[in-house]
Amino acid sequence: MKIVCIAPSRIPSVTANSIQAMKVCQALAQIGHEVILIAPGSGPEGATAEEKWDVLADHYGLHTRFECEFIPPFDGWLPRRVFPWRAVQRARQLGAEVIYTWLIQSAIGGMLYRLPVVLEMHDLPLGTFGPIWYRRFLKMKGRKRQLVITQALQEALAAQYRPQLKPAENMLAPNGVDLERYQRIPTTSQARAILGLPEIPTVACTGHLYAGRGAELYLELAPRMPEVHFVWVGGRPQHVEEWRRKTEEMGIINISFVGFIPNAILPMYQAAAEVLLMPYGLRMGASSGENPVEFFNPMKMFEYMASGRPVITSDLPVISEILGRDSAVFCPPENLIAWEEAIYALLGNPLERERLAANARKDVLPYTWKARAEKAFEGWS
Repeated sequence: MKIVCIAPSRIPSVTANSIQAMKVCQALAQIGHEVILIAPGSGPEGATAEEKWDVLADHYGLHTRFECEFIPPFDGWLPRRVFPWRAVQRARQLGAEVIYTWLIQSAIGGMLYRLPVVLEMHDLPLGTFGPIWYRRFLKMKGRKRQLVITQALQEALAAQYRPQLKPAENMLAPNGVDLERYQRIPTTSQARAILGLPEIPTVACTGHLYAGRGAELYLELAPRMPEVHFVWVGGRPQHVEEWRRKTEEMGIINISFVGFIPNAILPMYQAAAEVLLMPYGLRMGASSGENPVEFFNPMKMFEYMASGRPVITSDLPVISEILGRDSAVFCPPENLIAWEEAIYALLGNPLERERLAANARKDVLPYTWKARAEKAFEGWS
């Protein structure tokens, strides 16, 4: 099929939403669909038409090509609100057979034109008009499918909106991972040598530096564990500089805030650690400014599981939808002593690290982006 994907995020950017959209598009292309992504903005700055794909492939760790189109301008109140409808018009011009989108307005627009629609839901509808648009989508007749990233969100949507969706129209679809990127990762020592990291026990976290994501815990743990190197990969430049400044002011020398790196080399940093952390707080910031702790489904969880490294995670119900007690260590959020003890316990027990990592690797096998794409159109003929 010719599938036109309409994404809400600028491409390229460092947001998790943009990474997820690009992984979804690649997976749809991998299973044989003709995929065209429509995104707001102007695409890679300063790149020629021939260079744009190479820039995007490096930025997002892509290896299967698909077409990308961009609709500028996007800044300002009116352009942002008009974009979902402009994108639907462009999808029709491109001969879309299906619209796949993260925007409720684009889903409604596609159905108004009698196009089949797949809508991804990552949170409850937000703002004044979000719930209104969503109720409209639920009531519309036509071929549609809703993909929801967590069971918790699926249940919350059902409780709040009581949608009259058929089972085939309402699918649970957690995020995924490209397992092939983790087939031949190096040992921890090899990875540290390649990256220029010190050859000492290493604990790593990958992801943004929004409030509640765990950087606060890093600053508490590092002085208590001076023999351990703490590495944080990711974050917007202003946030990275802020946290680097804090570590300098506190005199902490065993934390490295690496900043954003191309997604293609992310597995190398994960491979460099004996232990990987997901130190989420009870409240978290996000690119939207919202608090997604109840419903979020972090992509790094699947990457960690594929990496062959053990995971210590905050004990949140939504995490337990994927990770089990035999595949990760769970700690109370923001409990400094519990995290310190858990890290020391794993660093001192290589056999337990291997056991947890092996179980996680086995558990993640069904959660590939490709399998997710196939499920999104299961029974769709």
